[in-house]
Amino acid sequence: MASIRALVLNCTLKRSPAPSSSEVLGREVLDALADQGVEGDLVRVVDHDVRFGVSTDEGDGDGWPDIRTRLLAARILVIATPIWLGQPSSVCKMVLERLDAELSETDEQGRLLTYGKVGAVAVVGNEDGAHHTIGQVQQALNEVGFTCPAAAATYWVGEALHKTDYRDAGPKPDTTGRTTSALALNSAHLARLLAEQPYPPPDTRHAATGPRPESG
Repeated sequence: MASIRALVLNCTLKRSPAPSSSEVLGREVLDALADQGVEGDLVRVVDHDVRFGVSTDEGDGDGWPDIRTRLLAARILVIATPIWLGQPSSVCKMVLERLDAELSETDEQGRLLTYGKVGAVAVVGNEDGAHHTIGQVQQALNEVGFTCPAAAATYWVGEALHKTDYRDAGPKPDTTGRTTSALALNSAHLARLLAEQPYPPPDTRHAATGPRPESG
C-alpha cells in the first residue's frame, strides 16, 4: 500500500498564536486522515511571508517556495479557510493564485506536478456561503491539476450574525463530523489509487502548453 502524506494549508487571517477555527477544523481533518493511515502537517500561511504573485518564487524572501516544497511532498492538499463576506479568505485566494504557477510545471512525461494529488476543502464561518466557498476552491484546485474526490469537503457555519466561532461551539455537530470522516476516507482512497495508477501523459497533438496569460 502506497505511503500517503497530507498537508493542510490554514488560510486564516490571524497570525499565531491567535486561536483559529479554521485550524481546529483543519486538525480534525488531519485526525480523520490519521485514522486512514495518512500522516500530515498543518501550515498557517500568514505565519510565513508569502508574497502576492503567480510564480513558484516571487523572490526577496518569499515564503511560498518552502510551503510549495511541502505541498509537492504530499499526496493530499486540504485548503482550510474561513468565510468572509460570503467568500474564501484573501489568504486562500492568494494561495490559489500561487498555485496557478503549477500550470507551467511538468514532469518528464509532460504531466503537471499536481497530477495525482488530491484536493479537499474545509470551511468555517458564522454566515452563509459554505457551498459557494467550497465550489470556488474546488474548481480552482481542479483547474491547476488536483483531483477532488466525492464528498471532498467539510464545513461548519453558525447562524447569520452570530458571534460563536467553531472553536467555541461546544459539542461539535454530528453532520460536520460525518463530512470530515467522508473527506478523509475518500481522499485517502483516491490518493492511493492515483499513486498506484498515475494519469497518462498528455496527448501532445492536442494539449495546450505553457502558462495562461495574466489577466491583470
